[in-house]
Amino acid sequence: SKKKGLSFEEKRVRMMEIFFETKDVFQLKDIEKIAPKEKGITSMSVKEILQSLVDDGMVDTDRIGTSNYFWAFPSKALHARKRKLEELESQFAESSQKKEALQKSIEKAKTGREDTAERAALMEELAALRQKKEQLKAEIDKYRECDPDVIEEMRQKNKVAKEAANRWTDNIFSIKSWAKCKFGFEESRIDKSFGIPEDFDYID
Repeated sequence: SKKKGLSFEEKRVRMMEIFFETKDVFQLKDIEKIAPKEKGITSMSVKEILQSLVDDGMVDTDRIGTSNYFWAFPSKALHARKRKLEELESQFAESSQKKEALQKSIEKAKTGREDTAERAALMEELAALRQKKEQLKAEIDKYRECDPDVIEEMRQKNKVAKEAANRWTDNIFSIKSWAKCKFGFEESRIDKSFGIPEDFDYID
């Protein structure tokens, strides 16, 4: 069977190994020779991979005379991962605060006050938070191979956020059940009135 090629992220990781293992400074032509031979990265993709690492601040570059030089040291990579972790933790904290505010709004809604606009806004906010969660998950996946310990910690935080979102979802179901008992509404009528989608359910 045909051998499966390296993914874009795998190429990035292997190219970083070149810098970390040698602790040297290279020109593009040097990397184009080393990468295919030692790391299995095709020479045609070297420039693109290297530029992506420069754009992410993982590899430094400077022009000296007519040539561009590239380098990266483990200490800088560690600091970069720490900064990324702090950024992700800040985003998680912000999401948690929003969920807490939504939780309080749901408790108020249980009193039976009819406010379609408010509930529609809450549903919209929940959708936005779920989208944010997926974005954070994708960001975490991007750094999976760079620092396993950090990623494991973030996965635990992601689990907490998921449980919070599911508790919020549970409250929506409780309100629907209460409305059916209190007013004798059909579930389909409640969904239609408050803009609740047919596939509304817990996060797996």
